Amino acid sequence: MSIAGQTLERPKLSYRKPARPYYLERGDSVLPASELDLETLDLVDAEVWRQNKMWDRFERLRREDPLHWTPESFVGPYWSVTRYEDVMAIDVDHKRFSSDAKYGGITLGSPIEGFSAPSFISSDEPVHSAQRKTAQPAVAPTMLRDYEPLIRQRTRKVLDSLPVGEPFDWVDTVSIELTAMMLATLFNYPQERRRELTHWSDITTNPRDPDICPGGVDQWREELAECLRVFSAIFEERKSAPPSPDLMSLLAHGEATRDMNPQELLSNVILLIIGGNDTTRNSMSGGLYALNQFPEEYDKLKADPSLIPNMVSEMIRWQTPLSYMRRTALEDVEMHGKTIRKGDQIAMWYISGNRDENFWDEDPNRLIIDRKQARNHISFGFGIHRCVGNRLAELQLRILWEEILERFEHIEVIDEPSFVPSSFVHGYSWLPVVCHPKG
Repeated sequence: MSIAGQTLERPKLSYRKPARPYYLERGDSVLPASELDLETLDLVDAEVWRQNKMWDRFERLRREDPLHWTPESFVGPYWSVTRYEDVMAIDVDHKRFSSDAKYGGITLGSPIEGFSAPSFISSDEPVHSAQRKTAQPAVAPTMLRDYEPLIRQRTRKVLDSLPVGEPFDWVDTVSIELTAMMLATLFNYPQERRRELTHWSDITTNPRDPDICPGGVDQWREELAECLRVFSAIFEERKSAPPSPDLMSLLAHGEATRDMNPQELLSNVILLIIGGNDTTRNSMSGGLYALNQFPEEYDKLKADPSLIPNMVSEMIRWQTPLSYMRRTALEDVEMHGKTIRKGDQIAMWYISGNRDENFWDEDPNRLIIDRKQARNHISFGFGIHRCVGNRLAELQLRILWEEILERFEHIEVIDEPSFVPSSFVHGYSWLPVVCHPKG
């Protein structure tokens, strides 16, 4: 692809079939949902997500089989819950559906051997609330007020450094960069090493993806061992220092977290890194992509910038950065005339609930920046496990779009993006754009 004499190469990917069954090869044809056997339809094949062809599968399940059993997949047998109201019902029913790591945690499949310690998102009550309460001050309203000028300053600096009229990758140059700076601030981590945080996030969520973790599980173990080594030293250092509002100090001094063993420390650190990375980063990319998909909405935004706060919620709904969360049934549960058995794993597909025709008043597949229901999205989860940093994510996105409108007449997506081959993180690895300045 070239524009104005410049060439921007699509990232070189080498995705190949992992050593496990029920996987398409990279580039294999993904059949439309109408041609699939409903009984064996499997939503977790990474190639389906890499090609962004999961939408008709969810639509068919919402319509024909809203509680769907997949008997065989590389993550084992699992239930899929795809309608908005059903996802909400399970998400708030933490007495019958567990997030606890001892039952499998929040992702489908069995944990990789040696990595099954709980974090507060993969714990049930009362551990969950006690540990969550420890981290909350880092993103409290008072902290957000302190962060806002810093976020704006950094956003302006990044946007002012962008090439004008020349192609570049929005994902790496803007989305990852802004997110990494904020993550380093939250952890009080050296800014010059901020990309280590996003690297560990990518490695953790893609241990068998050769594009991201070419050394497979062995590399994954080595990388997480290094992450633990780094953060164990920080944890001990913060223990001996006076308390401060950064996440590591809060964990080091918190009554429910100060005595964590190394695996628990690593689990909570990784949780906070992923939570601070994927939601914001992929909504920054997905929102821009969506505005280019629906140019009438981009025109609406330019005509009325006061729509930005509502648009941010709509972007997060449309993108849904984390596609699902897993729960494990603690008892037999009846739903839609079927029985979820004790011990079964269930995927609550937030990404499907956010496109459910039964709930959303207007076409849910469209980005509609003044959508009246936008704040009803379930991208952050619901109930006791609702994302602790949701307001910070919204703040970062709001500031980004306020500053974009100050500088650019239009940011044009010039080719289709590359999508992350993951059914858990719904994200982008490449989004080529050109910035057009205001006249």
